Amino acid sequence: MSQNRAKTQKSKPRNAPGNARGSGRGRPGAPKVKVKPATVSDWIAGARLRTLPLGISPVIIGTGAATVADGAGVYHPVRAVLCLLVAVFLQIGVNYANDYSDGIRGTDQYRVGPSRLTGSGRAKPRTVLTVALSFFALGALAGLVLVILTQHWWILLVGAAAIAAAWFYTGGKRPYGYYGLGELFVFVFFGLVATAGTTYMLAGVVNQEAWFGAIAAGLIACAVLMVNNIRDIVPDKQAGKRTLAVLIGNVASRIVYCVFVLVPFGVLAVMAIFYPGAWLGFFALLLALPACIIVLTAKTSRELILALQLTSFTGLAIAVALGAAYAF
Repeated sequence: MSQNRAKTQKSKPRNAPGNARGSGRGRPGAPKVKVKPATVSDWIAGARLRTLPLGISPVIIGTGAATVADGAGVYHPVRAVLCLLVAVFLQIGVNYANDYSDGIRGTDQYRVGPSRLTGSGRAKPRTVLTVALSFFALGALAGLVLVILTQHWWILLVGAAAIAAAWFYTGGKRPYGYYGLGELFVFVFFGLVATAGTTYMLAGVVNQEAWFGAIAAGLIACAVLMVNNIRDIVPDKQAGKRTLAVLIGNVASRIVYCVFVLVPFGVLAVMAIFYPGAWLGFFALLLALPACIIVLTAKTSRELILALQLTSFTGLAIAVALGAAYAF
């Protein structure tokens, strides 16, 4: 009888009820938790639509700056739309890529914000990766059409660098987002490259208007990343993810966030000297100041998510005001 009992124990499946590893709780008879497959709304949430203004804003500013370079009343609507498609597709692609990379690393097991597709188990990692690569491909296709129209072939190298930066933020063996470099790359690619690149593809040159606007757009993008990382300081420490917020600490991160949000209004003030319509951008303070107050006093994840949304729309409002001031 003892031999039969031993055989039964050896043949018991690893995930059978009562097995600690299979049940996840180690209680005899505890049922295995089933995760529901991701729904359409889950996939839409995975695209993180609240961050899309980060991709749209530089294109608006760059388009306005291009009209200054080309002369009043000169527009390139087809090229502008293609620039917008590149920016939006890459933005969505990087969001899904982050979902995939953080999920397979186990980083999202510690997160306190909205759950992710990969980390929650609602979508297979390979599926999330495929979606991410599909959006990168769409962005590359739109960029290729743009290059064919303009004949600026060297821009393909810039596009390849942008896709590589999007992937290696959290992907690869040594993702730079895990070493406090996220804000630097975001400033470069969501600010300088996206804005100046749009102006160049539309006008063939990059003027001062584009560079000033690029600084504003880049700083707002940094602010969005910073408030997101402030929310995740504790779980990121647990996961070994050394974001800038983790490196400089909670209090300093909140102060730096406010600097990122408010300096663009200094850029607006400078440009308003030459383009009076830019003063309208100061209405965005109605969003920016509450966001700063929330970040400085926030105690919960929900508050910081609200601040992130306000920050994104602050950037969009500034971009609309500045782009319109340039164009009209």
